[in-house]
Amino acid sequence: MAVSKPASTAAPKRVVDGVRSGGRVGVVDIGSNTVRLVVYDAPTRLPIPIFNEKAQCALGSGMAKTGKLNPKGVSEALRSLARFVGLARAMDVKRLEMVATAAVRDAIDGTEFVDLVERTCGLPVNVLSGAEEARLAAVGLFNSVPDADGVLGDLGGGSLDLVSLEKGKIGTFATLPLGHLRLFEASGGDRAEARRILSGELAKVPWLVDMSGRTLYAVGGSWRALARIFIEQTHHPLHVVDNFVIGFFDALRLADLIAGLSRNTVEKLPGIAHRRIDTLPSAAMALSALIEVSRPSQVAFSAFGMREGQMLELLPPELRGQDPLISACESQAERTGRFAMHGEEILDWMSPLFPNETTSQRRLRLATCLLSDIGWSEHPDYRALHSYHRVLRIPYPELTHPDRAEMALAVLVRYDGDPDDRIVAPHRKLLDEDRHSRALVIGLALRLAHTLSGGAPGLLPRTRMKSKNGRLILEVPDDKAVFLSEAVERRFKTLARSMDLKPKIG
Repeated sequence: MAVSKPASTAAPKRVVDGVRSGGRVGVVDIGSNTVRLVVYDAPTRLPIPIFNEKAQCALGSGMAKTGKLNPKGVSEALRSLARFVGLARAMDVKRLEMVATAAVRDAIDGTEFVDLVERTCGLPVNVLSGAEEARLAAVGLFNSVPDADGVLGDLGGGSLDLVSLEKGKIGTFATLPLGHLRLFEASGGDRAEARRILSGELAKVPWLVDMSGRTLYAVGGSWRALARIFIEQTHHPLHVVDNFVIGFFDALRLADLIAGLSRNTVEKLPGIAHRRIDTLPSAAMALSALIEVSRPSQVAFSAFGMREGQMLELLPPELRGQDPLISACESQAERTGRFAMHGEEILDWMSPLFPNETTSQRRLRLATCLLSDIGWSEHPDYRALHSYHRVLRIPYPELTHPDRAEMALAVLVRYDGDPDDRIVAPHRKLLDEDRHSRALVIGLALRLAHTLSGGAPGLLPRTRMKSKNGRLILEVPDDKAVFLSEAVERRFKTLARSMDLKPKIG
C-alpha cells in the first residue's frame, strides 16, 4: 500500500535545534525521478546552498504498470543516500532532514523502502503527504514572491501539486498523478493519450477555472528547463529563471511547440540534460494543459519550491520573521565589505533625493546600498562590469527581472561604469524611463557616498543633502578638511546635474 506519514515527525525538530545552535543543515529530497542533497550554511534567513548534488535514480520508473518502486532505482537510491549521508558528516552538517515524495508515498513497497533507508542511513525519513508537499512548495514560493496571487503548479516526476494562492495566503490544494515521468509512462509516449489523461485529471480540480486572469507560478525542475528554452526563444535579455515572467499567449504557444517535438529534435535543444529528453515534451504538455484550464494572464517561473519550503519551515521564528532579501544582502555585505559602514547609513543619507518613493522602492534601494561595496576587491579595470553582472544574477529572492536590472545599473554607475556600454544595453529594455533615471541617481549618490566617507562608518551622518529652490545642497560641518576634495566636488556636481539641479556645497 502507498505510504502516507504525517508531515510533523521528530526529524524537523532536530533540524530546528541544529539551526538554533549554528552550523550547517542539509535536506535530502527523495523524489520520483531524482535524489538530491542540498547543504545550507546556517543560521541566516536565507541560508546559502554550499553543496547541491542530485542522482538520477528514477525510483518511480515503471510504477504505472507495477505499482512498485523501480528495483534498479532502489539500488541506486540506497547507494546515493549512503554517499550523501557520508558527505554530510564530512561537511559537519549538524542536522540532516530526509524527505520523500510521490513515488515513495504511492508505491506498494514504499514502507519497505523507507525501512531499508532508515536502517542503512540511521536517520528517519519523513514521507510527505500530498497536502504537505503542496503546502511546502507554496512556502518556498512565498520566499521569492510573498504576495503571490493565482495558482502554483509544482511538477515533479510522480505528481503535479496545485495550490490556490490568495495574495500571499494558501488556499485550496490538489495533488494529481501527473508527474512528467508518470505521464510519459501512463501514455506510452502517445500525445493524444497524454492529453486525454491530463484533461481527465485537471477536470477533478474545479477551482482552477477561478484562476482566470491571475498568475500561474510554475515550479519544478522540468518546468525550469522549459523556462530556459522560453528565455532563448523570446530573446529575453536576462538568463535567470527565478521570476521570469511570460504572457499567456507566448507561454501557451511555446509549450505546445515543445510538446509536439520529436525526441531527435529535443536532443538538439541547447542546454537540455540528457535525462530530460524523453519526458520534456510531457512536461510541456502538462504546462500547456494547465494554462488552457486556468487561463492565467501570465506564467511566472520560480526557483524556490518544496525543498526551500522544507528548509524555511525548519528555521526558528526569529529568522523566519526577517526580510529574506535584506537579510541576504546584509550577509553579503558582512562577508565582502571592507568597512563597517552599514547600508542603512547610506540609505538615510541619500533619502532626501527620493521624497516620494514607495515602501517597495525604498526596500530595493536599501538592498542596493548594502551591495554597493561588492566589487572593491576586483581589478579596477573590470570592477564596474564584474559588479554589474554579480548583482544582475545574484541568487536572492523577491527580485523581479526589472528589480535586478535597476540594482545592477546603480552598482555599475557607483563604480564609474558606462550605462551605455554595449554589454549593458540588452538589459535596458527591462527598465522604463523612470526606473532607468532612478537607477542612475542612486548609482551617482552611492559613488559620492563612498568617495565622501571613504567607506568609513560615522562620517556620512555628519553631512546632509537637500534640494531647495532648484539647487542640490551638500551641507558639511565646520571641519571641512576631511570631507572636501576635488573628487568629492566633481562627483557631487555630476549627481546634481543628473537631477537637473545646480550644485551648492555649504
